[in-house]
Amino acid sequence: MSDAAEKSVFSRIVDREIPADIVAETETLIAFRDIQPQAPVHVLVVPKTAEHRNVSELAKGDPALLAELIGLAQDIADRECGGEFRLVFNTGERGGQTIFHVHAHVLGGDLSEASLGQ
Repeated sequence: MSDAAEKSVFSRIVDREIPADIVAETETLIAFRDIQPQAPVHVLVVPKTAEHRNVSELAKGDPALLAELIGLAQDIADRECGGEFRLVFNTGERGGQTIFHVHAHVLGGDLSEASLGQ
């Protein structure tokens, strides 16, 4: 299997192989709008490294990067939805995770009408 075939869609976005509506970027993180939004504001915050498959691995392996991710999520929410937001990490296939490169969903706006599971 080639390197390109092994890369997640997020790694391909980081490498600019796939276009994305990028809303924020740091040396270690990238944030972009979800192409299938589940809320008025739906931004994914993704570490540029593919080292961690889920939030538990990230918390154990690089807690400082997890803290940075949460800080960027707050910055995005401050800008886009008055600082009020839901931060969601799906972990595992049965937990709703479909891309096994850790990422957070920043969901904001009027969530009362969004199609979100409780």
